[in-house]
Amino acid sequence: MTFRPADDAQSSTSERILFLLKTRGPLKTNELATLLELTFEATRQQIQKLQTTELIVGVSAPIKGAGRPSLKWTLTDAGQKQFPDSHGVLTLHLIESIEAVFGSDGIEKIIGSMEASNRQEYVQACAQASSLEEKVAILVRIRELAGYMAHMEPAGQGWLLIEKHCPICAAARRCQGFCRSELQIFRAAMGDGAIVERCEHLISGDRRCVYNIQPLP
Repeated sequence: MTFRPADDAQSSTSERILFLLKTRGPLKTNELATLLELTFEATRQQIQKLQTTELIVGVSAPIKGAGRPSLKWTLTDAGQKQFPDSHGVLTLHLIESIEAVFGSDGIEKIIGSMEASNRQEYVQACAQASSLEEKVAILVRIRELAGYMAHMEPAGQGWLLIEKHCPICAAARRCQGFCRSELQIFRAAMGDGAIVERCEHLISGDRRCVYNIQPLP
């Protein structure tokens, strides 16, 4: 994430709030206060500033039992844009220009070429692993270096690959062939002994992309 350097402690706290909402999803004020190790009032003041600049918005949290509904804070579209998008405007212009000259077939050929190149890189990197866990860990490192805020969590006999940010989101929204290609690359990297399925998708409205990677029964 590439924020401008903080001018003071307050702006630094605001950046931390944005980062927490990006990586953890919607959070209540008291949850943010605990994670920030600040008082409730100090956290509330920072939240008000982020609301004023329209970087976050409150959403109703599910009610458990009796009591008043509470709010959880989440990033707005403007808040999401505080995180890098790998020169999204330039990428969109390139895609549109290629499509104008070569048509949709031209776009597919370029995606196919990129997929072949990335597939080779990912497969070679994961080939050194001796277990599925090691393969997923290598995949996480590759994606983390590429700016996807990736990590892994255990799930049943396998693992979840969780990506909290998409640095090519603008391109993926314009042409979902990029997302299809990524899934195929992951499947190739994990090999014939694993099943890889996307279970959350940022482009479909989820707050992140999640891939469920399980060993074959």
